[in-house]
Amino acid sequence: EEVSLLEDNLEKIMPYLPKKGQDALKEQGAFVMGEQGELETTLVGGKECAYTVFEKNGTAKCGIEMAQKDGVVDFEKPISCHLYPVRISQVGDMEALNYSRWNICADACSLGQQLKVPVYKFLKDSLTRKYGEQWYAELEHVATALEEHNKNK
Repeated sequence: EEVSLLEDNLEKIMPYLPKKGQDALKEQGAFVMGEQGELETTLVGGKECAYTVFEKNGTAKCGIEMAQKDGVVDFEKPISCHLYPVRISQVGDMEALNYSRWNICADACSLGQQLKVPVYKFLKDSLTRKYGEQWYAELEHVATALEEHNKNK
């Protein structure tokens, strides 16, 4: 479903993107097949996502999200993007959530440590979007219990 939304709305999103992102999308398409056989957003030169918009201060934003906030498209960016840097992998009939370390997130990680904001809290909106409010509340409960347990060691 997300692939169709990207393909159908690519021309509306393009004006939000830098030229190198537009060129990558024109050359490779709205998405690519990853090494693991899963659909992924197109990358620029094997680095950042083609939908990434860098502001003058170096902050990275999502062109899809920018178009959605402006009302140009009526869907949110793909859930895999919204969850990043957490990646979902299938383990039997269950999903595993794993943090993906990548140097592009180093500044965000440093800020998160400084502000004492763990990844799951930073990703509250996306985790709730994917799994629901009850699931997120259970995650918070377990995380709080683990924090208390570790303090008492």
